[in-house]
Amino acid sequence: MPSTKMKKQKRMRPSGAARVPRANNGGVELLLIQSVSNLGKQGDVVTVKRGYANNYLLPQGMATIASEHHKRMVDKHRAKLAEIEKARLKDLAEFAKHVANQRVTIEANANEEGQLYGSVGAAEIVSALKEKDITVDVSQIKLEGVFKELGLYTVKVLLHTDIEADLKVWVVPTVEEDA
Repeated sequence: MPSTKMKKQKRMRPSGAARVPRANNGGVELLLIQSVSNLGKQGDVVTVKRGYANNYLLPQGMATIASEHHKRMVDKHRAKLAEIEKARLKDLAEFAKHVANQRVTIEANANEEGQLYGSVGAAEIVSALKEKDITVDVSQIKLEGVFKELGLYTVKVLLHTDIEADLKVWVVPTVEEDA
């Protein structure tokens, strides 16, 4: 009589599914293709649990297995981005010198004591710089309050976290033309 015992069958992975290698702590080491909140930025090598990798990150295309080849490619890409950033910072430093050499004059209505009827703020400074073909954003102008009096002011123009320029701003009374 034939044996009623059945042979144990190995579970087969679907075709094309690769086995995800384990990291030292039992998790899975992945390279993030895109930034994932609470996990890491694009290009980071992270260690996650096997289920999170197999069920979410890999099928969604958010990560790939962190092979040595992928790590080298990311390192080369980061080096290239660092060179680009270095060149950008050099250009910003030159632009900061150019801005620091400028003097801006803004006309405003004022009384005899030099008090302005309105005020001069960042928007007026940006407009005056635009007339000199210098383009900066209002958020890059750092004031300690608006100007309420005539006079000479030094304004910080923040071009980057490490690069700023001191701009001289003259607030002068409006010149009235005799009719």
